[in-house]
Amino acid sequence: MEEVTLAAIAFVGTHFLLSHPLRAPLVARVGEGGFLGVYSLVAAVTLAWLAFAYRAAPAGVPLWPVGDGLWVVATVVMLVASVLFMGSLVRNPALPDPTGRARPVPEPRGVFAITRHPMMWGFALWGVAHILVYPDPSNVVLAGAIIVLALVGAWAQDRKKARLQPDFWPEWERRTSFVPFARGLRVRGLGGHALGGGLVVWLVATWAHWPLAGWAAGVWRWVL
Repeated sequence: MEEVTLAAIAFVGTHFLLSHPLRAPLVARVGEGGFLGVYSLVAAVTLAWLAFAYRAAPAGVPLWPVGDGLWVVATVVMLVASVLFMGSLVRNPALPDPTGRARPVPEPRGVFAITRHPMMWGFALWGVAHILVYPDPSNVVLAGAIIVLALVGAWAQDRKKARLQPDFWPEWERRTSFVPFARGLRVRGLGGHALGGGLVVWLVATWAHWPLAGWAAGVWRWVL
C-alpha cells in the first residue's frame, strides 16, 4: 500500500512538474524534441512503477460494501465518461493545432456545451466509477491519482492556455464551464462520434474486464 502511494505521487507529481514549471527550462536546454523524450521516459517509468506496485499490493479490506445499486451508478457514470471522451476527440480547442492559425471562438456544442474539459472529466469519472465498485485501498489510491491528474491538470491547462492564447482562451472560458452542466443542462449537438462512439467504447471496455480481470463489469455483469 505504501509503495502504491509513493508511485502514485511520483506519477502525478512528475507529470505536473514537467508539464508546467520545468517545461520551459528543459526546452531551452535540450529542445522540444529532447523535452518530449524526457517527458515520455519519465511518464513511462513512473506509470510502470505504479502498475507493478498496484499488482503486487495485497488485497485490502473493502472500505464499503458493494451491491447492485452501486454497480448501476458506476455503469451509468462510465457511459457518461465514454461519451465525454469520444466527443472530446472532434473540434476540441484544447488539442494542439499544427497550423497555428488564428481562429474565431466557437459557440460551444456537443460535449463542450457540458464542459470545456470533456476528456479530463471522462478520465475523472472513470476513476470515480472504479472507486465506487472496487473500494480496495490500493485501488482508491490508483483511481484517486487519475482523478487528481485529470482535474488539476484541466485547471492548470486553463491557466496555461489563457497565457498562450489571450485572444481565444479567456473568451472560450467565458462561454463554457469547468464543472459539467454548471451553465445549465445543455446537451444539444451531440453527434454520432460522441453518442455512438461512446456507446461502443463503453460496451467494449466493460466487456474487457471479463477476459482481462476475471470479473464482469457494466451491463455484462447481468448478462454474462
